[in-house]
Parts: sequence; C-alpha cells; structure tokens
Amino acid sequence: MYNLLTEPLIRYRQSDGTNCDASLADIYAALMADEVEAFPALRPHQRHAWHAFLVQLGAMALHRNGLDDPPPGAEEWERIIRALTPEWPDDEPWHLVVDDIAQPAFMQPPASSAERRGDFKNTVSTPDGLDMLVTSKNHDLKSEVVEQASPDDWIFALITLQTTDGYGGRYNYGVSRMPSGYGNRPALSMTPSIRPGAHFTHDLITVVKNRPSVLDEYPMTDSGIALLWIIHWDGGKPETKLLSDMDPYYIEICRRVRLVGQSGTVVAARANSDARRIVDVKGQTADPWAPASNKTNPRGTPPAFLGPRRFNYERIVDGLFSADWKQPILLSPATTGRGSSGEMHLVARGMVRGEGGTEGFHERIIPFRHRTLQIFGRPGGTKELEDISRERIERIEVAQRILRHAVSVFAAGGRTEGIADEHRTRANTWANKLTELLEDDFFEDLQDEANASDSTSEIVRSQWLQKLADGAEAILHEAMQSLPCSAINRVKAKALAANVFWGAMHGPNGLHELIQNYAEENAE
Repeated sequence: MYNLLTEPLIRYRQSDGTNCDASLADIYAALMADEVEAFPALRPHQRHAWHAFLVQLGAMALHRNGLDDPPPGAEEWERIIRALTPEWPDDEPWHLVVDDIAQPAFMQPPASSAERRGDFKNTVSTPDGLDMLVTSKNHDLKSEVVEQASPDDWIFALITLQTTDGYGGRYNYGVSRMPSGYGNRPALSMTPSIRPGAHFTHDLITVVKNRPSVLDEYPMTDSGIALLWIIHWDGGKPETKLLSDMDPYYIEICRRVRLVGQSGTVVAARANSDARRIVDVKGQTADPWAPASNKTNPRGTPPAFLGPRRFNYERIVDGLFSADWKQPILLSPATTGRGSSGEMHLVARGMVRGEGGTEGFHERIIPFRHRTLQIFGRPGGTKELEDISRERIERIEVAQRILRHAVSVFAAGGRTEGIADEHRTRANTWANKLTELLEDDFFEDLQDEANASDSTSEIVRSQWLQKLADGAEAILHEAMQSLPCSAINRVKAKALAANVFWGAMHGPNGLHELIQNYAEENAE
C-alpha cells in the first residue's frame, strides 16, 4: 500500500505555482530539472532530514549502479533506487504500509517473525505525533493536529524521526549521527543556490565525488549496509550494528515503528528497543553536513555543535575556522565548487535539543561573495578571514562589557562602586541586545573589510568600529529610558553612565582606535 517508487504520493509546487503529485522517482527528476519550488507538506524542521535523505539515497544508488553522473529522467531513477532492494521484487521497502511485519516497509524495519506483532503496543494517530519534534510547551507548536494526514505527511515524519531523533527516554535511543542522546544533527553546507533542486544536485555531486576520501578516513565499508530499515530488528542488543558494517552514506533508523491501516486511515504503532541500532560512535560518522568535534567534555562525550548560541556569528565562525571542529565535506569551499555566478550560500539548519523537549528549530542562510570565496582558496586566505572574524568578535565583547557596566551604573542610581547583583543582571539583558543588533550584518560587514583594497581596508574597519560604538551608545540610551530610577537620581545617573561609557570606550582597554582615527582625521 502506498508505493513511493511508483505512486504520486509526494506533493511539490513548481515555480509558476502549479501543484504536482509525484512519486519518489519523479521527485528526483524534478529536482534535477530544478522544477521544485517547495514541498507544501514539509514542515521547517523537516527540511534537512528530507534533503539529506534524498542526497544520501541518490549517492548510494549511483554508486551501487556504477554511475558517475545522476540521470535526468524518472524511469532511470526508479530503476537505480529499486536496485538497492533486489530481494523485494514487489517493492515492500518502498511501501508506506506493509501488513506483514516480517517484511520491511518504508523506513520501518521488519521483525524477525509475525509473532513479534505484540511488541507494537503504542499507537500514534497523527504524523506530527510520530515526529521527533517535542516542545516543552504545547503552545510552541501544537502537537497531534494533522488529523487529515496525506501520505507525504507520514513520509516526512518517518524520515525526520528515524534520521534525526535523539534519546527519548528508556527504550528509545537516538541516531548514530549525533554526538550524544541530547545532542542534535546540525547541517552546515555551502551551496551555489538555495533552490531545492540546485541545492540537491550540488550536494549529490559533491558527496559522490568525495566518497573515496570518506572511506579512507572512516571505518566504513564500500559495500556496507545502505538502508538499515530493510534488516530485521527486534530491538535486542545482539542486533546492534557496528559502524564498519555500514556504507559511508548509510540511511539509518533509530525506532521500531510500523504504519498500519485502520478504519480507512493510517496510524503508527511503536515498539521499545533494548539497545541502539548502531553502536554509539559519538557522532563520528562522516555526516556530510555536520561538524564533528575534535574535543570531548569531562564525561567523554563530544559537545554538540548546535547549542544555546544557535547559529549566531560566533558559532558560524567556529564552524568555518575553529580547530575544535572538523568541517563536513559540504561546508568547505575547497571541496564544494561554485556556481556560475561565483556566489555561494552557507545554509545552516538544526534543532536545538535538550532533556524533555526541544528549544526550537533554527535556520540561517548567509551569502558569500565571489571575491570572499577567492580568499578562501588562496594560500593563507582562510587564516586571513579568521583573523578578521576573531578580532571583530573580540571587539564586540569589549563593547558589551563596557555597555554592561554603564547600564549597571545607571540602574544603581549613579553608583560606580558596590553595584548590586540585581543591577548587573538587568544590565546583561541590554548588553545582549548589542550582539542581536550586529548579528544580521556581521558577515556582510566582514566581507566588506576582507574584500577591501589595501588602501581602503583601514577605512572600512574604522567605519565598522564606529558602527559598533554607535550601536552600543544607542542601546545605553534606550536602557536609560526604560529602566527604573528615582527621579531625584535620574539626571545624575544618566550623566555618570554616559561618562563611564565613553571613558571606557576611549580608554586603553576599550575601542581606543576610535580616538586615534578621530585624531588622524582631524589632523589632515
């Protein structure tokens, strides 16, 4: 029932607004032709899971069929995908619903025998109830509301659950492609276009090209397991697979789940597991999109790349430059190539997970100019970009510290000594506004300096420093308008806070370049 390879189960929208129903093979052909504008049923937090599934499946299908280039037509895609599951001429691994639980279904592993049906006791009636998104508050994103579900609602939910979920309590283990049960599977990649088809085609060609290097570096097998959902799994410890059993671009599963037909609709039945499906490798799996940590915390677990800082400029800079992180093959401009325009986009997506819930889906897209990418490619260019980035982050931290102290002085009624913790706490909120103010333009401003000529780079840098100081001053004035202060002390507190602010800004531990630049400009 519901064969993805042959039936039009997946909805997509073309650029002209035409809505289409397509099989999985049709989707590949449409993506290759760059005809896909969007997938209406795809929720934002499912985007990367769906994209990664398509790329990994396509890369393995090409390899197993001895093809170097992706085919353009749906018939050929149907053939090479079906060739991944030759033991099932009736396409059971590509059906959403297969009544015999001893046979695989799409993203649903078979049990060893029909007697294991009793394991599947927990029923989920909607695809969003099955999905991995668990919000700490139901008003963040209402759960179990997709009552009139279409097949692609279930398809996207299954893929997201099975390839991106983490630890969900006892008997519910997470995927191998994250560093810990409470980690996440972030995605960072460079792509010449953010259109679904162009992004897919670029990533597919890149991972196919880099397959030999992945095999050289990681203990995986060229003819290893490609689709983990076609192998029997009863949830026992002896069934746990080793990384060396797997294909470099394997598609995994982490839950025992089956879709069943019930009263003319589809529902999901879940079963517990006593062990992980793949041995815990702390996320060191050559995921083409996820940075891998080169460090471990005191518990021996690598830190999650995507955490409280989300995809802010500090985190992106770490992903691009820090020796603490190994760049995924799809992030490095050196391995991904460029489009005809020469511009690339850094696409960052991921879900911040924690104990008992998620802290939101985050996505950021950053354009990188042709000239910036040229700097990446020349000797010492990466270090040059990192130096500019790190210096700017350091300067922002200096301005934050000064702003925080100035706001504390005002909140304390003009006192510069013995400021209470409550006033410092209030000041933290305003200091954080400075990073928010600079966030959107950080990489655009960074590229202005990196691309400037030798004769203008200092001018561009000075202009950014002035922008930083002006932004901090504006936040200070906003804070002084908003924070409570007694009327008798308000005028004095404002004056002292402003004096503290500019005194520190122009001091040796502040942004003293501002004074130097001002003096040089007036001396000319």
